[in-house]
Amino acid sequence: MMKKIFMSSDIEGTCGIAHWDETEKGKADYPAFSTQMSREVAAACEGALQGGAEDIFVRDSHDSARNIQPAMLPECVSIFRGWGRDPYSMMSGIDETFDGVIFTGYHSAASWNGSPLSHTMNGQNNHVKVNGQVCSELMMNSLTAAMFGVPVLMVTGDRMLCEWFHSVVPQAVTVPVSYGIGNGSVSIHPDRAVRLIREAAEKAVALPKEECLFPMPKHFTVEVNYKQHYTARSASWYPGARQEDSRTVIFESDRWMDVLTFFHYCL
Repeated sequence: MMKKIFMSSDIEGTCGIAHWDETEKGKADYPAFSTQMSREVAAACEGALQGGAEDIFVRDSHDSARNIQPAMLPECVSIFRGWGRDPYSMMSGIDETFDGVIFTGYHSAASWNGSPLSHTMNGQNNHVKVNGQVCSELMMNSLTAAMFGVPVLMVTGDRMLCEWFHSVVPQAVTVPVSYGIGNGSVSIHPDRAVRLIREAAEKAVALPKEECLFPMPKHFTVEVNYKQHYTARSASWYPGARQEDSRTVIFESDRWMDVLTFFHYCL
């Protein structure tokens, strides 16, 4: 039984979101989707608790990291708001004591067409690749979980991302709540999303740990293709990095922690 759960929550993969204005504090559209994000996180917590989890640590992982409304969560949950300023980023607070990870509100990677808000960490890159594969924030953070031996039990977000994750970790539970069409998004009803997420989380915490570990490569070749040539030049000065062309920087290591540190300074 998964007793201690780490939950990392983003907003762009929240049900109904189709525009950046719905994700940014201070914009008129933001409050409604901050509420829906909070509802989905709360549903995942409630489902996990119903399934037997005893300790849930929620990491608010979008932009200001102050998006989830804490009062909407179950009383037994702890929440990390704001940024720890460490290379773990969206996974700050994780360690080997956790039994499983749940990701909510996640989105397609930069260069994918699965969401009108597809990106990887920020809008400054065309793509990030790890060992030749386009890397999403979900892939990044799943590798961080794997570094600590913690399995990924569940993912919610856009359909393309969920399908990709299911292809890598078939036993994990996914809840697709939307899919992109050009610069738009088609979503299920927000109440249905909340119900499906709650039901999925209850099932997810009963999954066998060994079946949900994200595969960890023995070596990492990382490629970041930046939108601006001068950003690539700046990143090329990171120790061990090399500039491949005017917009592309390569970094290699056998240790995922080294890659995370590269990302911390160069993404």
